[in-house]
Amino acid sequence: MGFLSVIRRWALRDKMPIREIARRTGLSRNTIKKYLREGAVEPQFKTPKRPSKLDPYADRLAAWLLIQTRKSRQERRTVKQMHADLVKLGYDGSYERVAAFARAWREDRHRAEQTTGRGTYVPLVFQPGEAFQCDWSEDWANIGGERVKLQVAHVKLSHSRAFLVRAYPLQTHEMLFDAHWHAFRVFGGVPGRGIYDNMKTAVDRVGKGKQRDVNARCKAMASHYVFEPEFCNPAAGWEKGQVEKNVQDARNRMWQVMPVCADLAELNQWLEDRCIALWTETPHKALPGSIADVWEAEKPTLMALPPAFDGFIEHSKRVSPTCLSTFERNRYSVPASFANRRVSLHVYPERLVVVAEGQMDLHRFCSGVLLILGGDLFEGHG
Repeated sequence: MGFLSVIRRWALRDKMPIREIARRTGLSRNTIKKYLREGAVEPQFKTPKRPSKLDPYADRLAAWLLIQTRKSRQERRTVKQMHADLVKLGYDGSYERVAAFARAWREDRHRAEQTTGRGTYVPLVFQPGEAFQCDWSEDWANIGGERVKLQVAHVKLSHSRAFLVRAYPLQTHEMLFDAHWHAFRVFGGVPGRGIYDNMKTAVDRVGKGKQRDVNARCKAMASHYVFEPEFCNPAAGWEKGQVEKNVQDARNRMWQVMPVCADLAELNQWLEDRCIALWTETPHKALPGSIADVWEAEKPTLMALPPAFDGFIEHSKRVSPTCLSTFERNRYSVPASFANRRVSLHVYPERLVVVAEGQMDLHRFCSGVLLILGGDLFEGHG
């Protein structure tokens, strides 16, 4: 770099002739003209590619190195062991050449993982009323004096980021349908599409790409509320990152101190009130104002709320000779005229309806309830 600086100073500042510069430096006049013409400030020399004794074994060595990355540290073979194996195959070069190849291979792999391997992402932006996101989580609460593990449904509007959290005993279809109804009720309408992961309560089978076998009852719910269900790619939680973050935020805001309630209905009412209060307290960040302010602007773009979807799951059961029908290890009594016959059970989140020949028998999910059918009383055993 200093040598070229001297040449440039002599030619450009001191106006020294090229012939004199060539005499002083010992370089040819063409070389000096080339440096001055290109504006080079330091010489660049191309390193010619020379053949190596390792070239015939490069692909095999690279494959060995890749295999080692998939093993635990205790099981990995050293470069010296790989060199010994190459010698057995006919390689007569030095160990240093093999070690240099291994270092360069690891550097290239690390560079690839830090750039293209990590992928490129574009922030998702949603229009008002365009979409909502839905997910499940597990949390604990004190219900009726007992510590109970709950399945918690999270539904969040993608534009305004208004959200609802609702707790259930299980992750089942009827619980999912109920969560959608209460979310749309609180939001004041229905967005255009719903974004889900591949939850078993919605997807029966995951196919290639975006192919999904959607559960028939889930399809019926989406048709009733007139929204388009969309499902993320497997292991791609960032495609519904808003509700994923809502799961984390809800644990800190609602579940860090275990809620204490008399029953599940009281807990869900508390969760609903707490969610609406957080809309006012939480700034939207991407848009001016709070979540509540943006939700008020988004609300007119939502489709008007239709009647609640009849979100039951149907099971066919045979009534025992003792006039009992069994579901989830609980026994429910039915009229004696249906003994030894098949009936249809319509399962809802909080009740079970026995349907046979146009007659309905209502059972609540608790022990010792009284059942009413045609004016007669029957005691349920749960």
